Amino acid sequence: MIIRSLNTMEKIVNKNENLIWRAWDVIDLKESDTAKTSPIGIRVKNKWYLHRIYKPGRNGWSIPDRYKI
Repeated sequence: MIIRSLNTMEKIVNKNENLIWRAWDVIDLKESDTAKTSPIGIRVKNKWYLHRIYKPGRNGWSIPDRYKI
């Protein structure tokens, strides 16, 4: 799904606890014990997460369909 509007993307991020902003990128976090040794593992507030980064492109952010408004 392509999100073209910043307002729409902000609503989606606010509605989903596992999404956070980093500048213009949206980061999808999934808590996991295996994140400690994973190349996509990051530590946030003393917890380990697997993460995916959704960067805005020419047409907006391409995010999974499960994040419908």
